This record gives sequence, C-alpha cells and structure tokens, in this order.
Amino acid sequence: MTNHEKFCLDRRALVSRLGLALGAAALARPASAQDATLQALIDQSQKRDLGQEFDSASRTIHMPKASLPTLSPSTVDTTEQAIGLYEGIAAHGGWPTVPPTDRLRLGNRHPSVIALRQRLSATGDLDAHAGDGDIFDSYVEAAVRRFQARHGISIDGIVRQETFDRLNISCDVRLAQLRTNLARLRGMKTDLGERYVMCNLPAARVEAVEQGVAVSRHTAVVGKPDRPSPELDTHVVEVNFNPYWTVPVSIVRRDLIPLMQKDPNYLTNEHIHIYDPHGNELAPAQIDWNSNEAVNYRFRQDPGDFNALGNLRLNIPNKDGVYMHDTPEKALFGEDMRFDSSGCVRVQNVRELVAWLLRDTPGWTRDKIDATIKSGERVDARLIKPVPVYWVYITAWATPDGVVQFRDDIYNRDGLGNQTAAVKG
Repeated sequence: MTNHEKFCLDRRALVSRLGLALGAAALARPASAQDATLQALIDQSQKRDLGQEFDSASRTIHMPKASLPTLSPSTVDTTEQAIGLYEGIAAHGGWPTVPPTDRLRLGNRHPSVIALRQRLSATGDLDAHAGDGDIFDSYVEAAVRRFQARHGISIDGIVRQETFDRLNISCDVRLAQLRTNLARLRGMKTDLGERYVMCNLPAARVEAVEQGVAVSRHTAVVGKPDRPSPELDTHVVEVNFNPYWTVPVSIVRRDLIPLMQKDPNYLTNEHIHIYDPHGNELAPAQIDWNSNEAVNYRFRQDPGDFNALGNLRLNIPNKDGVYMHDTPEKALFGEDMRFDSSGCVRVQNVRELVAWLLRDTPGWTRDKIDATIKSGERVDARLIKPVPVYWVYITAWATPDGVVQFRDDIYNRDGLGNQTAAVKG
C-alpha cells in the first residue's frame, strides 16, 4: 500500500469517527434541531467529494456552552451517547500518541504537529479536512482551545506538558472512565430541584443552577488528595457574614502543632485564640507544643480579611463539618490544580453566589450584603427556603450540546491507576 493510499484510508476512518460524534450531538438535541441535523448528515453522506463545500463547523466540537449545567436530568442519556461515540473511536484504533516537546503554539513547525492534528481530529476537536501538515496554524490552535476547555485546563491554545499529558491518555482509558462515571450518574437522584448549587469536586467548579440553566459559575478550591472533600447531599440554610473560624481538631493536629513548633508567634500573628473546655482563654505559652496536648482545646480565629473563611461562609449542615466559604488566598483560584483545602470548598466571587442565595430573603439586597461585609460585624442571614447543595465526584460526562468532558481523577476513585490522576504541569 502506498503512503497516499494509507493516508486516504486514515482520512476516511477519521471522517467516520467524526460522523459518530455529530450523530451523538444530534441525538442530544431537541427534536426540532435533530431533524435539521439528521438531514445534514444524510446530505453529507451522499457527497463523494467534500472539498471546499464541506461544512467544517458541523463536524467540529464547539466550545462548551456556559449556560449548560455540568449535571442535569439528561446527563445520563448524553453520557451514554458519549460512550457509544468513544466505542466507535476505539473500534477504529483509538488515537495516536503525540510526542511531547517543550511546547507547541501558533506559527510553530514541528513533526509533533502531524500527530497532534490526527489526535485532535479523532475526537472532533479539529475538522479532519483542516490539513495534515506540520505547521501549527489557526485551525490547530482553535482545536487545542476546545480540547483544553473539555479537560478543564487553562484555555490558551498552547500545548504544554499539562496538555500533552491529557492528549496522551488512551481512548480505552477514557472509555473506561466514561463507563465508570455513568454508573455514578445513574446512582444520583434525578430530582435536583428548581434551584440548587452543584460542586463537581474533580473539576473544582461550583455552579448555581436555576430552571435547568447555570446562572453563574465559580472557580473553586477543594480538598487535597490526602484530605479529600466529601460527597454531599445537603442544603444551604444560612449565610454567615464575617465569621469566626473554629479550627477542626484534625487541622490542630496536622497543621497548628507543627506550625507552633516552628514559630511560637504563629497563633498570635493569625489572630487565633485558645480556649479550655470551660471557655477560659489560654496563652500559647501555657501549652506543650511538643506533645498532642493542644487537641484538648478549642482554637478560634477572629473575623477579618485574614480569616481562613474570608468574609463569608455558607452553612451546609453535614456530618463531616465542612463548609463552602470565601478565602483570603485568592491567588489559588488562578491555578489549574486547585486541590489545596482540608476538605472545605473555597468559592471564587462568593458574593455573587450569596446574592443569588439570599435573593428571596427580605432585606438582603446586594448593597446590604456589601455593607455588612464592610462593617466587619458578625451577622447571620437565614434563608427563607434552604437551597439544595450537591458535592459530587464526576470525572467524565457529556452535556446536551454534545461536548464530552474529562477531569483528572484527583482522588484516584476511578480505579484506572495513575493514568487519569492529576498531574502538575
């Protein structure tokens, strides 16, 4: 077989895979949209020479729609369709490995770009007819951006180590990941409520959802791999303004004692007070920090910008004693790997989420919220109607727009080893 013949066969295989992708997207759309899409599929299948008339947009994955919630009653169906799509890709041999290099970006010429094009075409991020050369052009850049969006990493169109790592996870592993998560999705409740807050832990993302629309999205920081955030099904019952932080015993043992051993002024500098079981305040010097004596006392941090909970805490009753809250460490929200807490969920732009939660609570306008935070006063605002909150662990799913998304298996719960575990780029 000549190289030309092999290329033609490979090209037809890629087009076949992308046809499967479009079919899955079509099935996920409303009936009125399905008719037009199916007719387009029929028309395209009758063409022998796609040439310049080929509609590249119809065969290319679009960026995920901001209005679509991560999880909804239709997620099981759309994820089942995604499994069919990836089974088709696997049946055609999966996708090639992209040889890593320092980085690839717009304008580069490099042998790895050839494999990159094939890899992106296999999953529909790049139109199969966008060329096969070694130049990283604008089509490849747009495809890389789509790929990065689907995998929850920085969307800049530049292929660095973190993008190479995800490009080179095999189709078989991704298919297994989808199947594992389909079982999780089937086990979730179907009636999430008209208004709810969803935190997908592997995505480190919070959504406020109303009437099936994600009205706001918030970057989050969730639990470290050795201190994972739990899965929860609870409610927001109250918003605490300018809260105290009572340090959990686990953090006293694992963090405060070692910190005090290194710096005897740590508690004083952080405005943390110590109380005995009778409520009497103790001085740090009264405790033997070379032992575990400190776990017998209560540690409470004053309200303020320095407080570990920031200016706002969402009270979500649960057996694990975790919260959703603000944070003084805003820089963490800019990281791809946002797994840095001791189990709680820190929420970026939490004021917007609070305003949405308190919308139906009399007197709590946005101006009142801002003024209360600025005052530094300890205030609790009880919601008129508690809002459901779900913390879930979903690393692979598909949304109704046909976009298949993956996240790193940060807590190694997919049973697939280190291939989908989080890696730092």
